[in-house]
Order: sequence, then C-alpha cells, then structure tokens
Amino acid sequence: MPTRRDCLGYTATLSTAALLPRLAAAQPADIIKHAIPKTGEQIPIIGLGSSATFGQIARGADVTPLRDVLQSLVDAGGAVFDTAPSYGASEEVAGRLVNELGVRDRVFWATKLNVLRGRGGGSATADPAAARQQVETSFQRFGGETIDLIQVHNVADIPTQLGILKEYKESGRVRYIGTTSTNKGQYPDLARWMRDEPLDFIGIDYAVDNTSAANEIFPLAIERGIAVLVYVPFGRSSLFSRVAGREVPEFARELGATTWAQFFLKFAAAHPAVTAVTPATSDAEHMLDNLGAALGRLPDAAEQQRMIEFISALPRAQA
Repeated sequence: MPTRRDCLGYTATLSTAALLPRLAAAQPADIIKHAIPKTGEQIPIIGLGSSATFGQIARGADVTPLRDVLQSLVDAGGAVFDTAPSYGASEEVAGRLVNELGVRDRVFWATKLNVLRGRGGGSATADPAAARQQVETSFQRFGGETIDLIQVHNVADIPTQLGILKEYKESGRVRYIGTTSTNKGQYPDLARWMRDEPLDFIGIDYAVDNTSAANEIFPLAIERGIAVLVYVPFGRSSLFSRVAGREVPEFARELGATTWAQFFLKFAAAHPAVTAVTPATSDAEHMLDNLGAALGRLPDAAEQQRMIEFISALPRAQA
C-alpha cells in the first residue's frame, strides 16, 4: 500500500532544507494560530501527536528520530504536543527528550488520564488513587510545575476522572481540562459531557473523508466555547493511499498547500471550531511538512467543500 513517503515522491514539494528557513522566517506573525476560547491564548494550529509511529520508535532502543521531531516542532514554530500514558513509552520518552533539549517551556504539553481498561464507558469506574498516581507520573515525566492540558481519555468515567482533573485545575497545577473520543459511538456521551461539564478542550477525529464531527460535535463546541484538538487528520494514513500518484490540485496550491499532508491539515484546521491539529509522526521531514500547513491561508467554507468533493471522487484504497 502506498505510504506518505511515496506521496512525497510524487508531489512537487519543497525540500526540508528549503522549508525550514521559510518556517523560521515566518516567525512569529505568519504562522497561523487559533485562540483557546476560554482564555484567548493563541496556539499554533499544527502540533504533534505521539501515537502510531512515534509510539513505535519510543519503544525502541534508538529514539534519535523522536529527538529530531521534537526539535523540529519547536524550531519551526510549533508548540502543541499531544500524548497519553496509554501510548506505550511515548509520554515517558518525550518528557525526557524535551528536558534534554531544553525546550520544555516551548512545548504546550497535552496528555490524558484513563485508568480504566479498554475504551471505558459503560458501568466501569476508575480508582481515584490510581487516577491521581497516573497524573503525578505525567508530572514526573514532563518535569514542570504545571501541565497545560490533561483530558480524560475516551470519555471514561467522567464523574471520577474529570472530578480529579478539576481539583488539579483549581490548584493551578493543570491549566486546561477536557475529554476525548475518536469513536463515533461515543459522540452522544461526549456531547452530554460538553453540555454538563466546564470543559476547556475536547479531542476528536476529523478529516476530509471523516466529517461527522462537523455536524454532531463542532456546533456544540462553538456554542460552549470549548477548544478542539483534531486527531487522525490523515485517516490513519488511508488518505495518502487514495491520493498516491496524483498531484495536489491547483486550487489547493493557491492556499499554500504544496503537499498532500498540507492539503489534509489545512482542511482539518479550517473549521471554525478547530483550535489545533496534532498528526503523529516520527520523521522530522514530515514534521516540517506538516508545519508548512500553518503558512499561507486556510480554506473558506466553499473551498473546504471543494476539497471534500475532490477526495470523495477518488477511489478508496483496497485493503
């Protein structure tokens, strides 16, 4: 199956050597940022996730690629790093690397809380002592006095786990709290907690071929002033398979999207509800390519629809 690297070979893209100076020269005004609704704090629209290949490398002996990815993130003007204790060694390794690199204060650290097994929900409950221990472990790994954002992973036992996060927020140790879901079956539960609890953030799946959140969740996020982190904007890599062998269309290049990754990320970041997008990668070149989506401009509603129609007209990759 074609990979992202295959797509980069097909696309008339900027080289890494050319893109880094372009990103550096764009600091700070030209990097697109969005405001966190509850506070107005501005964060770059493109960040870094730590599942998938990032997590795979974190479990290995040589984590040099992850050091390079994190350095590229901050050097090129990014900030948001999204992780979770359940992503294997990702949180532990990233915490060590940002401290070794001396960039901890330049990272918007977003992690998660879930001491339930599986995806949570139902009648399962979390042990408060275990939940607090998991949060304290995240503090130890990151090494700072505060964590920017902790979200309850997969809307798991919100009364217990969000209740604990509220205590951390009230004490000033956690700046923002929220919950996540990338499971459409959980969207009704997610919406209920968005209405009933003082959430600062949610994290959710959204992509040019996966727009359910725009109808079911995003209007409520706007109404309630809740920031949105977008996960899996590449459709867990299936989108790269669909576009393999094709050039980025001219109408997308007019937005400043010179690669397919930038096409997908600009789409995901453009919805008015979206605060930032956090694609995972373990490749510094891909990190810079992703951050290129924060240059130029984002598509308006008509252009977003055109992007949806363009991708919808392509055949889906065969399993």
